[in-house]
Amino acid sequence: MITGELKNKIDSLWDIFASGGLVNPLDVIEQITYLMFIHDLDETDNLRAKESAMLGLPHKSIFAEVVEIGDRKIDGNQLKWTTFHDFPAGQMYSVMQEWVFPFIKNLHADKDSAYSKYMDDAIFKIPTPLVLDKVITSLDGIYELMKKSNDADVKGDVYEYLLNKIAQSGLNGQFRTPRHIIKMMVELMQPKPDEVICDPACGTSGFLVAAGEYLRENHKEEIFFNRQKKDHYMNSMFFGYDMDRTMLRIGAMNMMTHGIDSPFIEYRDSLSDQNADRSKYSLILANPPFKGSLDYDIVSADLLKMCKTKKTELLFLALFLRMLRVGGRCACIVPDGVLFGSSTAHKAIRKEIIENNRLEAVISMPSGVFKPYAGVSTAILIFTKTEHGGTDKVWFYDMKADGFSLDDKRSPVAENDIPDIIERFHNLDKDADRAKTEQSFFVDKQDIVNNDYDLSINKYKETEYVPVEYPSTTEIMTDLHELEMEITKGLSELEELINE
Repeated sequence: MITGELKNKIDSLWDIFASGGLVNPLDVIEQITYLMFIHDLDETDNLRAKESAMLGLPHKSIFAEVVEIGDRKIDGNQLKWTTFHDFPAGQMYSVMQEWVFPFIKNLHADKDSAYSKYMDDAIFKIPTPLVLDKVITSLDGIYELMKKSNDADVKGDVYEYLLNKIAQSGLNGQFRTPRHIIKMMVELMQPKPDEVICDPACGTSGFLVAAGEYLRENHKEEIFFNRQKKDHYMNSMFFGYDMDRTMLRIGAMNMMTHGIDSPFIEYRDSLSDQNADRSKYSLILANPPFKGSLDYDIVSADLLKMCKTKKTELLFLALFLRMLRVGGRCACIVPDGVLFGSSTAHKAIRKEIIENNRLEAVISMPSGVFKPYAGVSTAILIFTKTEHGGTDKVWFYDMKADGFSLDDKRSPVAENDIPDIIERFHNLDKDADRAKTEQSFFVDKQDIVNNDYDLSINKYKETEYVPVEYPSTTEIMTDLHELEMEITKGLSELEELINE
């Protein structure tokens, strides 16, 4: 959580961009991402040099004595943050624009740079030398404060606070699933150190970051004191795909600032034939986009075999089943229409999950969860790929509060069902005998089948009617007469006061 002086520094940095005419939050975060990358490239190179010296190993700096940029040869030290941040504003701007940016865009040839593949189409948008000078100075101050912080993940928190600016700005809010909802879904799934985790519509990589945080908090010794598992965590556990290159860069940096060295974040249309992943992942966490309809010719043919539809929300469910390995689990957010839609495709995908795999839970969320950007009602589906059924009964939960007001302001409130949802999901045996009038309950598979595989909670939740006894007509008329007499008396007293 970013507070105090560090928060003020970041807000001031944001104001510098705004005063320079850069107001699109995605552009601002992208430029900050590049600058953080350039700063960290220098810092990481220095750290590796020190480690190599201590171990007596050779080290070749990426800032070699002479660096070739196009047809020019430049002293590599000129490209280091610690060198150019002391230059006059005009010279710093020229170095950044003509040398540093081309340098980082071509770093992909350097196998030691995990960052570089996300930077090869970077565009330098900072408008003037004065703005760049102020931004560099501000970032130096932010890094100084981060070094003084006792929080090991302060850089991740800083980046998370920057990402929150997307939501606050009222632009592109669809990229941001609320962090507390992401964290709840991760805690429901309880990732293990040997997982292979994917979000096929990753945006800013919020689900992958939260899964990484959960593993660090709950399996720290198992991961970080085992070379093989640490290598898996850093290089082959996390996979994310998106069709927006800006979001890919931001998502990749988000992962790396949270301590994951080489996440596999890649440009890909997950629903097309471009995505060949099958039976690969042990865990999928996602809130896929619901764009409406796609053309059949751009959708993977094997997804259409499972669910012939143009609706993205249904196609993504078919995709998750294809991408999961047998025994793999999925927690995903779907719009309510997926739960009760009556089309052939809606019924087909629900039947596929229930009959041929194991549907475990349907958590119905209130419509205000995604405000102020959307008021649509949503639910979380949790299922396991088995390919041979296994659905016996399904756990339903009616979430009424998530710790925030359900209006556009989304202010913190005391009412919060999330701790109860997590507790109950991990102790489902205690819910076995709960009545359908309660907030959570089980529904037998056969009841769902009998209702055309309808998964809306209102289909099964029972309302308990409490009889209310009203006074007799005689009593009501007596009360009315008494009120009439009191009113007449009051009017008479008022009239006397006026006439005095």
